[in-house]
Amino acid sequence: MYKKPSYNKKAAPKKRRLEVGQEIPLKIKRMGINGEGIGYFERTICFIEGALPGEKVIAKITEIKPRYMNGVVVKIKQASPDRVEPVDSYAGEVGGFELEHLAYPAQLEFKRDVIKQSLTKFRPEGYKQYDLRPTIGMKDPAGYRNKSQFQFRKIDGKIAAGLYKTNSHDLVDLETCSVQHPLTLAITRYVVDLLEKYNVFVYDERRDTGVVKTLVVRVAMETNEAQVVFVTNEYDLPHEEDIVADLLEKFPEIVSIMQNHNPGRTSLIWGDNTWLLHGKEYITEKLDGLTFKLSARAFFQLNPKQTVKLYDEARKALELSENDNLIDAYSGVGTIGLSLAKHAKEVRGMDVIPESVEDANDNAKANGITNAHYEHGGAERLMPLWAKEGFKPDSLVVDPPRVGLDDRLISSILKTKPKHFVYISCNPSTLARDLVRLTKSYDVAYIQSIDMFPQTARVEAVVKLTLK
Repeated sequence: MYKKPSYNKKAAPKKRRLEVGQEIPLKIKRMGINGEGIGYFERTICFIEGALPGEKVIAKITEIKPRYMNGVVVKIKQASPDRVEPVDSYAGEVGGFELEHLAYPAQLEFKRDVIKQSLTKFRPEGYKQYDLRPTIGMKDPAGYRNKSQFQFRKIDGKIAAGLYKTNSHDLVDLETCSVQHPLTLAITRYVVDLLEKYNVFVYDERRDTGVVKTLVVRVAMETNEAQVVFVTNEYDLPHEEDIVADLLEKFPEIVSIMQNHNPGRTSLIWGDNTWLLHGKEYITEKLDGLTFKLSARAFFQLNPKQTVKLYDEARKALELSENDNLIDAYSGVGTIGLSLAKHAKEVRGMDVIPESVEDANDNAKANGITNAHYEHGGAERLMPLWAKEGFKPDSLVVDPPRVGLDDRLISSILKTKPKHFVYISCNPSTLARDLVRLTKSYDVAYIQSIDMFPQTARVEAVVKLTLK
C-alpha cells in the first residue's frame, strides 16, 4: 500500500515569554506621538521612553500588554546623530522635558510628523493631500514658559518644589528648569527658603495635612510684572505678613500676591475661592501692541513670543474683511479676538471661566476696542443663541483645550457654516478626530504647525478651512 511521504515543515518560532524588568535589544524605527521611540520585538510593538529613530538600544520592559510593551532605555549601542546632551539632569523623569535629548531641528520635524500620524489614524476626507507646512520654531527655545505651577512636598525632611514623575505621585525637586522664565523659578526657590525659615508645613498627601500645596507664579514678559499665588489646604497661611514682606523686599517685580483655597486630596490645582494678600488682583502683559490684564486663574498662552507668531498665522488664514462678523470661541482673556478686532466689523467671544470673560471685556475697554464683546458660557450654547438673535458669523476662530471641540459645537458650526474658519489646535489627535466631521462641509487648505513648547512632544497647529 502506498504511504504518503511526510515532510519536515519548519515549525513557526514560538514567542519568548517576557517579563517586566527583562532587557531586550531593539532597533528604533520612528517616534510616537508622545515622543517615545518605537521598535518591534518579535513582531510586538514596543514604546521606549528616551529612544530616538535609528538607534540600537537595550531596553528594560516596564509594562506588558496583549498588543504592545512599554520600556525605558538602559543602554544605547548606536546613537542617533540627532541625540544631544539634555540641559536639565531630570529630563525624562518629569513631563515638560521629554525631548531635551533631541536636537531642535529634529524636534521641529517630529512635530510636523505627529500631525501626519494623527491624520493617518483618523483619516479625515482628503487627508493624504493636506498641505502640512514646516513647523515654525524659536530662535532660542529656552526660558519661554511665563508660568510655573510647582507642587510643594517634603522629601527626606526638606521642603521640595517641583513636578511629579511621569504617571506617578513621586515629586522631583526642580532646582533648575531651563524652559521656565528665570524669574518664575527664582521666586519659587525663594518661597521654599521662606517656608523652611518660618517652619510652615507643606501638604502631606498621604495624611491629608499641612498648608501649602502648590505655588503658581506668572510673569508678564513685556512688563516684567509678577504674580504669586499660594494654593493652600487650609484658609490660614501661617506667617503670612512676614512671607509677603520678605517676597516684596527680595523681588520688586512682584505686584500681586494671592491665596487660593483648595482643600483635601484632589488632582485639580485650583480651588473655588481666591483672595488678595497684597497689591493688585492681576498683572499686565503686552502682546502684539495690545495690553492684557491677567487675573490668577485666567488662561493665557505660556509662550508669548510664539503666541505673536501663532496669532499672525491665524490672521493670515482667516482673511478677514472690515464687514466680517467674527466669533472667538474658547476666548480666554480675549487675546486672539482682540488682536483681530481691527480687521473685522464685530467680534463676539465666550469662555467658561468667568474671570477670563471679565478680563476679556476689561482688556477690550483698556485697549479702546469698541467692536468686541465677550460672554460667559460654552460656544455650543452661545453660537445658536446668537444666531437666533440675528448675529451670523462670517468668520470663526476656535482654540479649544486638548479635548478638542464639543460635539454640539461642531453641529452648530456645520449648521451656521461660517465662510472663513480657523481651527487652532494644541492636540493633533483630537484635531484629526474633529476634522472627520468638519470636512463634510469644509476643505483643509493647509495646516501650519507652530512650536509653542520646545523640548516637549506637544505641538500647536493653525488649520485653514474653506467652505465647500
